[in-house]
Amino acid sequence: MNSSAPTPPQSDAPRFYDGSEYVKDNSVGFLMKVALAVLVRNLEHQLQALELTGTQWHPLLHVHLGCDTVAACAREMQTDAGAMTRMLDRLEAKGLLVRERSSSDRRVVNLALTPRGAEVAAQIPHMLSEVLNEHLRGFSPEEFKQLLDLLRRFIANGEALGEANKAGPGPHLMVQERDPEQNDDSNPS
Repeated sequence: MNSSAPTPPQSDAPRFYDGSEYVKDNSVGFLMKVALAVLVRNLEHQLQALELTGTQWHPLLHVHLGCDTVAACAREMQTDAGAMTRMLDRLEAKGLLVRERSSSDRRVVNLALTPRGAEVAAQIPHMLSEVLNEHLRGFSPEEFKQLLDLLRRFIANGEALGEANKAGPGPHLMVQERDPEQNDDSNPS
């Protein structure tokens, strides 16, 4: 069996799509992409008040949440070190963070927020929460929990398919079971 061939679906699993009748507007992937694009657009609009662009607030938030090296931030944001460096250049130019080579390993670049950067970064989760809550307007607490559960299951199925197909390395996503009562919606992506 060719290891790059897709794993056939389980015979007892329902088939929601048929290639001969595929409609893009009913594609879960397409709808998730559109939902994310709308969310990001609204987040970026809101975060303009902090004078941050879409490529700036995200790494700033990750540093605020504990990413303390360029490599860790790149992994967390699923980007390459070169792109991460360019994003960090802009944040450093704005006086929001500083980079310093590790004294024990010159290959490691440590990150730290400046006092101003810490002040700005502390506002980001609150702004993200407001936008996410607007996107969830009309959802019941049960629907919110179900949405999280369904997305986690969708991701787990995809991870299992990737492992079964011995897919090459891709983004490493840490999706954990979370209690929706904790209100942890600080990371939209």
